[in-house]
Amino acid sequence: MDIQTSGYDFEVVLTSNFYLVDFSFDKNSKQLILSLDSGLENNLGELVIPSTLLNGDFTFHLNEQEFFPKIKSSEKVHFITFEFTGSGSNIISIIGSEYLVGLDEMTPNENSSLDSFTDNDFLPPDRQFDTTPTDDYFAWVIGGVIAIIIGLITVKKFLKK
Repeated sequence: MDIQTSGYDFEVVLTSNFYLVDFSFDKNSKQLILSLDSGLENNLGELVIPSTLLNGDFTFHLNEQEFFPKIKSSEKVHFITFEFTGSGSNIISIIGSEYLVGLDEMTPNENSSLDSFTDNDFLPPDRQFDTTPTDDYFAWVIGGVIAIIIGLITVKKFLKK
């Protein structure tokens, strides 16, 4: 899910055994709403939210009833695991106490044009580039675990034949 708010783009990632029908984000109430549909009775989903988008104390509602998913947080992301029962349509609301942590709200400058850009507009202020590796290892580890599980299931089925 790409959430655009206050001049920023945030990528929120959902991996689940249910279908995401729609989503919305309300910056004033610091709330992300997920509309879901499931053909299964037991539902499992994992959500990764950038801590710069939503942070602080979280409140979760499933179909307007408060519920308590598992949360693991780092400096950059919140990793939330949902487990709930109920096939059909469901609504999950995620409310944070903080919004745009460490960022300033940007407003479009109506007087700017593409001609006013200079080479310095695209360089870091100190003209040095960050060469440290990113901290996206957590997402790579999750993807790797999923790929290994799928591979093991495939090999097991192949060996049975």
